[in-house]
Amino acid sequence: MTLGVSDTLPHASIDVLPLSDGGEGLVSVLAPALRAGIRTSTVQGPLASQRVDAQWAMTADRSTAVLEMASAAGIMLVPEARRDPRFTTTYGVGELIVHALDAGASHILLGLGGSATNDGGTGMARALGYRFTDSRGCPIAEGGDAIRFLCHIDSSHVDRRLDAVSVTAACDVANPFFGSEGATMVYAPQKGARPEHLELLDQGLKTLANVILNDCGCDIASLPGSGAAGGMGGGVVAFLHGRLKRGIDIVLDTLEFDAHLRAATIVITGEGKLDEQTRHGKVINGVTGKARTAGVPVAAVVGTADTIGAESLQSFGLADLETLTSPHVSVEQAILNAATLIRARTGALLQRLAQP
Repeated sequence: MTLGVSDTLPHASIDVLPLSDGGEGLVSVLAPALRAGIRTSTVQGPLASQRVDAQWAMTADRSTAVLEMASAAGIMLVPEARRDPRFTTTYGVGELIVHALDAGASHILLGLGGSATNDGGTGMARALGYRFTDSRGCPIAEGGDAIRFLCHIDSSHVDRRLDAVSVTAACDVANPFFGSEGATMVYAPQKGARPEHLELLDQGLKTLANVILNDCGCDIASLPGSGAAGGMGGGVVAFLHGRLKRGIDIVLDTLEFDAHLRAATIVITGEGKLDEQTRHGKVINGVTGKARTAGVPVAAVVGTADTIGAESLQSFGLADLETLTSPHVSVEQAILNAATLIRARTGALLQRLAQP
């Protein structure tokens, strides 16, 4: 984007500010602003047999740890042929939290998003000492498929250091835990779940919500955002006693976005796909909300978009839009040539906006 601006307006002053809505990239975006050092820990990946190197950040005063769920349980860590939320787990996220506790963190910021899982955060909780058993008192298996057999949650062996830690989860959706708009029905198909698996996975999260209510005294069933990241939003509230907050708001506030806006003539932003989900906590939604208040126009370069007319474009808060895909450029071609296309589309966008 920067090169595209320079190509078209060589004398423009460019303020580059990478953003994240709480998913992938949260650590790299916030670490410089928080003066936090990047660390790497080896933890379990989303597959039981997998070990991955997950990056996280710790502030210099050792008070705040920034973690990304995607680095330990992300969908990009699972080969496409093996993606199946019946068996993937968030256990590695719990291990990351243990590393943060070992480092002395008193506050944990956990980015939700980009997950390969649908286990309601049970894997994470298991790594922290929670025990999940069936009607015979036997431990249930890892993954979303086994949750429907859950009867009891034992919290007597939980890491007591959690009592002194505040946890904030950055999420970009408001979906409830289960149901037609819940974690499974809306997001599990894109994680590899087949249509015949959806009812059982959703039943598992409903069962988990009921057992959490009975054994933990926490009602997460219809809590907005509890369905984020395969139910991890609800898991954060139930097992970590954390709170959910829009990820883009956390990032914009931390980076003092309003101050950057005061010097801006135009903002150019983007994302993979512009669609109805964009309106609910995504980067573009957060940026346009702030920019509208400041009276600064926003344009976007996106990978692809649903059919967008002028009226619909305005409803997204955008002055103009460019997509990498076109009748002559497929999604696959756009991915392979993303950098070149982003540069060209940014230039084309500015040329249009600069016309009287």
